[in-house]
Amino acid sequence: MATQDKTLRVLLVDDHQLVREGLRLLVDRAAGFIAVGEAANGDEALRLAERRMPEFILLDVALPGISGIELIPELIALLPDVKILMLSMEDDPTYVREAFKAGARGYVLKEAAQSELITAMDEIAKGGSYVHPKLGARLAQDESAGLERESGDPLSPRECEVLRLLALGHTNQEIAKLLFISVRTAETHRAHIMKKLDLSSRAELVRYALANNLLQAD
Repeated sequence: MATQDKTLRVLLVDDHQLVREGLRLLVDRAAGFIAVGEAANGDEALRLAERRMPEFILLDVALPGISGIELIPELIALLPDVKILMLSMEDDPTYVREAFKAGARGYVLKEAAQSELITAMDEIAKGGSYVHPKLGARLAQDESAGLERESGDPLSPRECEVLRLLALGHTNQEIAKLLFISVRTAETHRAHIMKKLDLSSRAELVRYALANNLLQAD
């Protein structure tokens, strides 16, 4: 349970209403927190953040339009002391690093148990940070293996696979089936790939794949 004396005002940001309703019930039952608003996208989140002045935000990574990670700096510019915990279906360490680099205090998978979410919120409320132990281990493994990609390939292994399939002409729906992920996750990967590589069309994506020998896998 949260140990802070003050009850923190929490803004919930997720584009699925059922998810938001579940989060509201969970937050309102937790000691030290109270939900003060729900937003389905970045624009709504910014408007509500300005009106409700939350001290804590539960933020989905994959939002329509601007992504949750891209939204973090705007929220912090509006509320410099706000504590942000990311909720995601993405277990790729690249997303975790990007979230923390942008200013998030924690990263929890949506598949996590309710008790883990409350543990993460408590830890962040006390001034700490939180990453699921499995993700933390993968981050440490990446660091020790020298896989920081700032000076090399900017894409994660999963993003490279998605890029290869896109360059081969597969649709988001087909990629989702081939990689056993949701269509929404495939769309998120595609958006991140295009942004990281500064690409604006499939033709540019194909040229990048060819130049980097990404079409040779089976």
